[in-house]
Amino acid sequence: MSARDNILARIRKAQGRTGAEPTAAELELVRANIAQRAAGPIPAIGRASDLVLQFRHECDRVGTTHGEVASREAVPGEVRRYLDAIAVEPRVLVWHELAGLDWSAAGIAIDDRPAQATDRTSITTCFCAIAETGTVLLLSSPAAPKATALLPETHVCIVSKSRMVPNMEAAFALLRAERGEPPRATWFVSGASRTADIEQTLVVGAHGPYRVHVILVP
Repeated sequence: MSARDNILARIRKAQGRTGAEPTAAELELVRANIAQRAAGPIPAIGRASDLVLQFRHECDRVGTTHGEVASREAVPGEVRRYLDAIAVEPRVLVWHELAGLDWSAAGIAIDDRPAQATDRTSITTCFCAIAETGTVLLLSSPAAPKATALLPETHVCIVSKSRMVPNMEAAFALLRAERGEPPRATWFVSGASRTADIEQTLVVGAHGPYRVHVILVP
């Protein structure tokens, strides 16, 4: 038995359960409780009729820059425009699903591999975007490692407008409906990483990227 199994077994024993892992019946009971739980009050801002407009407004509020293109194929050109604007080298680390875009036509070199300490800019997609808070929800997988979005100092996220939801509750509902069990890493990004833990002095890029740029596609 591993240390993890030992700890979980002791916790479950204290609860009157057996074994380190929940049984199928216990998991089914949890899922049933989640499905039956009534949604709490939803702020009116989360029901905005124009979700994209609300999302843009919230991005401005949290410091996420944003652009829009007419098609997915136009993404490399918008990335190059953004990199030139912030004077960053046109070399990016991408999630595998984006490697097939024509990056060379935009004069951008790409790396399709796990993140390294020397990477400066990363490009990812997202599972969905939340209009209420200007947030993107990302899910990890072997082809979409979490470090790609967290290690480089600049993170560019491709957001499909058809994947825009009004609020956090809708995002979790969509995740359960389409994926069932969430992957190992599920995380939300609302602007650049920041903290004010030390003397209330704001530090940007403390635990992740210094910059977040969103590109909206149809």
